Amino acid sequence: MAVSYMDFTSPNAQFTYDVNRNTTFRKDQRNFINMLSIHQINTLGNMSFFDTYLDKGNVVEMHIHQNASELVYCLSGEVVVSIINPFTKELKHYPTRPGWATSIPQGWWHYDTATMDGTRFLAIFDQPIPEFILASDMLRLTPPEAFAHTYCLDVEKVRAAFAPLNQSVIIGPPLGCHQPNPQAQAQQTSTPHTYHPPYNQGYGLRPYQQSDGNPRQPQVIGNGWAHLYHDGP
Repeated sequence: MAVSYMDFTSPNAQFTYDVNRNTTFRKDQRNFINMLSIHQINTLGNMSFFDTYLDKGNVVEMHIHQNASELVYCLSGEVVVSIINPFTKELKHYPTRPGWATSIPQGWWHYDTATMDGTRFLAIFDQPIPEFILASDMLRLTPPEAFAHTYCLDVEKVRAAFAPLNQSVIIGPPLGCHQPNPQAQAQQTSTPHTYHPPYNQGYGLRPYQQSDGNPRQPQVIGNGWAHLYHDGP
């Protein structure tokens, strides 16, 4: 396999970038994700990150990163990182506050829930371009008949449940959703990882505005399904 090397003497070598210019996903003015990868800084090497802003109750939906391990580092607020361990078959919730980090091994199913307004965290990867597979895509692209047949379910109920999922969600619940599931919410909040790290103020938030020089149009997120969330302290 051919290996390419970066010429660090080249005038095309990039060493800095305003990450605010690369808003990859946006739900609204206070819930969005900025991204830095080798596409923005070509000298980056094997690393990249998502800079994520969430208000309380917003969730980066269930997903895996098939090509990268992830480290969640909280800058402000609190994010609960929920992970399914494929070896123990356990779901664990890890409250992560400013100055704390949570590790997510490559390929592990997880999601991230803000329990405070103004939550901001970095999702740092050991690959120059992280890949991901989203739950919303798997659910909306799998025929209802396949779920019904495989798990002995009512096909019409499956079809009705997933009908609103007509595009990727990324950040949920979608705008306009007013149907939380209290029973599911109570189930999750009763089983979190109980240790809360010490709180500190963190770095605070920048204004929730994009740079005028943004070369890409952010994706508008919506039309997903209601998701339970951890209420936090």
